Amino acid sequence: MFHSRSRFIHFDLRKPRHPLVKLGFGLVGVALLSVLLVFGLFAGAAMLAAGVVWRLAVQLRAPQQQQAVRGGAIDGEFRVVRKSDPMLSR
Repeated sequence: MFHSRSRFIHFDLRKPRHPLVKLGFGLVGVALLSVLLVFGLFAGAAMLAAGVVWRLAVQLRAPQQQQAVRGGAIDGEFRVVRKSDPMLSR
């Protein structure tokens, strides 16, 4: 009983012997690869376009911050912390 089940599980796919079947499988493989290549190119172009749009949106959204950096000074608040612990002075 176990022997008959293993026959269905063990499926052996061999290369076709007929030249036209070989050619057909080859053409199907090349077509599949070309479809995946074109899909990948469009997906990559879409990601690049989204990145450019994202960067432009960020630049247009916060022009005041960029002008402050270009001026050479950044406005901010600070607090002086003294080193009282000997472990911090190392």
